[in-house]
Amino acid sequence: MSLDDPLRTGHQTSRIHPQTAERSGRFADQDSLICTRGSCHISQTFYGVHFGQLSEGALPSHLVATNPSANLVLAPLGGDPRPLEDWVTTFHLASVVLDPYTNESAWLLTTAARILREFKGAAVRVNLLVTCAPEQAKEYLGPLADEFLVFCDPDRVAVKELGLESLPAFVFIRSDLTVAASAEGWNPSAWRAVAEAIATTTAWSKPTIPAPGDPAAYNGTPALG
Repeated sequence: MSLDDPLRTGHQTSRIHPQTAERSGRFADQDSLICTRGSCHISQTFYGVHFGQLSEGALPSHLVATNPSANLVLAPLGGDPRPLEDWVTTFHLASVVLDPYTNESAWLLTTAARILREFKGAAVRVNLLVTCAPEQAKEYLGPLADEFLVFCDPDRVAVKELGLESLPAFVFIRSDLTVAASAEGWNPSAWRAVAEAIATTTAWSKPTIPAPGDPAAYNGTPALG
C-alpha cells in the first residue's frame, strides 16, 4: 500500500482588531477584547476596521525559511508522528503555520483556509501547523481540524527548524526538502508569491490574494517569543 494515499485522503478538500492577546494558555478569541465569533474559533473579518493595520508596502520583506531536516518529525492530529521525508514522498508540502494564542493568527484562519482549498487536487499536501497540543488544536480549529491535515507543534520544534521568526506564516516545502518560498506575518503580496510558487511547481491555478474580505496587511507575532 502506498504510504501517501491514506495520508492524502480526506485532508485536501474542494474547494480585525483590538489589542494582541498574550500567551496565557487561552486562545485568542477567549479574551473579551478580541473580536471573533462562533464556537469553532473561526475569526470574523471586520470590513473597514483594521486596528493597528499597516499598508502592504510598509511591511518588511519576507525571508525564505531555512531548509528543514528530513528527520524533522511532524505529528498529525489523530495520527502517528512521521519524519518529514515521509510526508513529501510523493507530494510537496504547503503549510500555514499558526499560533493559536495570538490575534494575528486568529484573524487569518478564514483566509488561510480559503487559500489552501484552492490547491485541492494539486500535487501538494496542504496543511495547518499549529503551535499547541492536539486537544487545543481541535478546540481552536473547530471544523477546520476535520477539513485539513493538521500538524501539532506544541514545543515549536518545526517552527525552529524552519527558522521562522514571526507567525502566521505560509511555507512551501518541495519534495526535495527545500523551502521554495515562504512568507511571515500577513503580507498579501508575500503570500501571493508563495501561492504562485506552489501553482507554478504543481501546474495548478493560483488563488486570488488578497480577496474581498481578507484582512489588511499586518505584522505577525514572534514565533518563539
